[in-house]
Amino acid sequence: MNRQVAGVAAVAAALLIAALASPGHALVLALGLAAGPRLARFLAREEGAGPLRSGDPPTDETGSVAAVIDALNHPVLLVDRRACVVLANASALIAFPGVQAGAPLSLAIRDPGVLDAVGAAIASGLGRQADLIERAPVERAFACAVEALSRKPRGAAAVLSMRETSKELAVESMRVDFVANASHELRTPLASILGFIETLQGPARNDAPAREKFLAVMAEQARRMARLVDDLLSLSRIELREHIAPTTRADMGVIVDRTALSLAEFARERGVEIAIERRAAETVVVGDGDELTSVMDNLIENAIKYGKAGGRVAITLMDGAGAGELAVEVRDFGGGVAPEHLPRLTERFYRVDSALSRAEGGTGLGLALVKHTVSRHRGRLSIQSVAGEGAAFTVTLPRAASGGAPS
Repeated sequence: MNRQVAGVAAVAAALLIAALASPGHALVLALGLAAGPRLARFLAREEGAGPLRSGDPPTDETGSVAAVIDALNHPVLLVDRRACVVLANASALIAFPGVQAGAPLSLAIRDPGVLDAVGAAIASGLGRQADLIERAPVERAFACAVEALSRKPRGAAAVLSMRETSKELAVESMRVDFVANASHELRTPLASILGFIETLQGPARNDAPAREKFLAVMAEQARRMARLVDDLLSLSRIELREHIAPTTRADMGVIVDRTALSLAEFARERGVEIAIERRAAETVVVGDGDELTSVMDNLIENAIKYGKAGGRVAITLMDGAGAGELAVEVRDFGGGVAPEHLPRLTERFYRVDSALSRAEGGTGLGLALVKHTVSRHRGRLSIQSVAGEGAAFTVTLPRAASGGAPS
């Protein structure tokens, strides 16, 4: 009782002193003393008893919010008005392992553009957009949208939603590279032809030996452009139909034999022997005969051109790793391919040795054509090589069911 009396006396004294100093101060102090418990409960409900994260025991409000953002398959973060993380869904925790509930967003995402967009959205109440580029451990790109929240789920002031755009940027980069490379590959022989034509029309008009020499070079450059255009058209056709799997049958044993025979003279000119080994009894696959002939022609011709130092090309038909699969391996014993080049060998216009490739009449599209054709056939292309020991290109295709004649 004495404590209550003492407390009341202390409050009265405080109000009296505040009133003498300023009536406004006395009013604020009185409201604080009267509404303190309710204000504390409101702040606890609004700001939260502590930071939240995905997986916390749900309350009526936060449980539903966590369930909704966890169902989204792209990173989503809720942040408070200090730009500290309130809630992160599972995708955000996977994409940004440094995200921690209650910690500043800047500890996990250091991009100034994203942080500025979050701060501006919180300050203005208006949505903001930003792009995020992560350089490590691998390069990734995200399109970020920040929206301010009018009804704040337990302290959240804004939601940051991130959609990964890495593949889109990669495709756009490939498109730009493709146009640039195609233009370059066509411009070089075209410039050569135009130069020789001008020479023949001028200084070499009456020079018969020079005319014969220049015409031979012009014919070779014209054939190079024709090969490039043919390969571009073939690649375009394959890509347009890549989603449609073939339904016909083709005998890879027959295709390999025919292709090796057609390239026999080409191999002899380069001192290369072609050897064929059959370890599989059944060689009929589901596939288009003409397209698979193009695949074998590219692989065997490349093996002859770039592996001629080994003097031998070995072609092996064998059972694939999976049930119902046939594998065809084309191996050369030349200089091989360095490991850093292997992942990019099937890119359009990618060459390990540009000078050698052009000297051999290559367009830089052969392996890209092989990759897309094998993909259309629902098969796999694998490449193994050790520098100085040659390279092996293996095409694995689904076998055809018994019965029926191959195309």
